[in-house]
Amino acid sequence: MASFSSIPRATAQRVPVYNHYLKSLQEKGIKRTNSKEISAGVKYDPATVRRDFSFFGELGKRGYGYDVDSLVTFFSGKLEDQKVNKIALIGAGNIGSALVRNNFSSADNLDIVVAFDININNGNKKIINENGTEVSVFDISEFQKISREYGAQIAIITVPEQFAQEIANQVVKAGYKGILNFTAVHLTLPKTVRVKDVDLTREAQTLVYFVNNQDKIKSI
Repeated sequence: MASFSSIPRATAQRVPVYNHYLKSLQEKGIKRTNSKEISAGVKYDPATVRRDFSFFGELGKRGYGYDVDSLVTFFSGKLEDQKVNKIALIGAGNIGSALVRNNFSSADNLDIVVAFDININNGNKKIINENGTEVSVFDISEFQKISREYGAQIAIITVPEQFAQEIANQVVKAGYKGILNFTAVHLTLPKTVRVKDVDLTREAQTLVYFVNNQDKIKSI
């Protein structure tokens, strides 16, 4: 069985999708499934599902399929689904505040515990998330000191592009292991820090292209 760190990147990115879908089956009381049903639920072809699962060894039984509870337990373990991962958010504007309020409501293992912005009277600004918890917003000048107190290892950056690299450098200096980057800037960081880019403008432009060229794309 391959370790989670050694499987293909594309497979690793699909594991949370599988886990979310399988949990939905579990909540419905469904005990058994197969690659065809999973394929229909997650919108990946059956061959991709079987290939992804094969990287983790024998997860199912020939002629039976997959036990839903066993798969949820397995993938949740791989994702450390029972461990709460604390997150700091930098840039509490419209997008940042919305993320804090939502606080990954569909994932129990993700928790935005603190936020930072500019020109803040430290701790006096609060954002209430969907669980009713108050999240304090501090001035970015206090990031190095205060962020360590909250024990976060992942940072979300939602700042204007001209400040993105500077903020990322501060995040690295504070010892963070991962960054979810909502800016369009390609960050230059040490290999020890994982970055996931979420460029909403680029994604919207890509979608517009496919919508406006749907007939041409189908004919290719």
